[in-house]
Amino acid sequence: MTTDTPARLLTLLSLLQTPREWPGGELAERLGVSRRTVRRDIDRLRELGYPVQATMGADGGYRLVAGKAMPPLVLDDEEAVAIAVGLRAGAGHAVEGVDEASVRALAKLEQVLPGRLRHRVATLQAATTPLTSGDGPSIAPETLTVMASTVAGQERLRFAYRAGDGTESRRLTEPYRLVSTGRRWYLVAYDLDRDDWRTFRVDRVSEPFATGARFAPRELPTGSAAQYLRQSMQRRSDSYEAVVAFAAPAEVVAARLPGWLGTPEGAEDGTSCVLRATVSDSVEWLAVRLAMLGVEFRVREPAELVACVRDLGARLGRAAGDG
Repeated sequence: MTTDTPARLLTLLSLLQTPREWPGGELAERLGVSRRTVRRDIDRLRELGYPVQATMGADGGYRLVAGKAMPPLVLDDEEAVAIAVGLRAGAGHAVEGVDEASVRALAKLEQVLPGRLRHRVATLQAATTPLTSGDGPSIAPETLTVMASTVAGQERLRFAYRAGDGTESRRLTEPYRLVSTGRRWYLVAYDLDRDDWRTFRVDRVSEPFATGARFAPRELPTGSAAQYLRQSMQRRSDSYEAVVAFAAPAEVVAARLPGWLGTPEGAEDGTSCVLRATVSDSVEWLAVRLAMLGVEFRVREPAELVACVRDLGARLGRAAGDG
């Protein structure tokens, strides 16, 4: 019989988080307690904010349902390893949908993983080769988790940085946000040595170190980190302006575009829109990304992107046997 109430509650919670209904008798047998004790433990979980639903019947049953807020989850070893491996795989490339929140979740999970499970995660990831991978540079998940932890904890971050021209430097920053562009991760931070805001490509960062020194967040010059990154890209010499018209409503296109490209402007009739974006990635990548949206579009600028889309269309047509 389980006499340790906290341990018993955690075991009960772990069982209830399995998507099924548990008869009261089965829970009592699993926990080695009486049905009356199970009912009391269910009441304790409800007091802690877990929405446990009871069903009437000869045996009665319990299940965990969706509530207004998400209380803490309880994971067994296999579940924790599976989530950590999945998050690490996604974080290694700037996969769309794997944003700073996902990296923060990975940082929190790895912070509390026992040593034996960390070893399992590292071993499994090292032994696994993905069938497909992102076309952007790969990044050590540890680099992202250190950065995400300092962003969440408002802790100064020190790291080595290699600029585009190969110049090496050491930076001491107050990290603000991590931003994923779909191919790359960027850190928006206040550079203390240069006394100004900067953006850093995370794949050029090495030796990230959380100093432990806390700071009060400064006000970003623009409304959001993504907007600041866009403006920073506009100042770069290797970026270009792209103008693309879509034969679809602005909300449809915006839902399919990476957020860092900005928001398309809708036409008055509501059936079409135009996107004006500053892009630092290759025209080849943008051409493929536009083709994957699943809507009709026409490139207006720049001429290099127009030619690239034309060549891509012809190549795909030949691949399909058209001409």
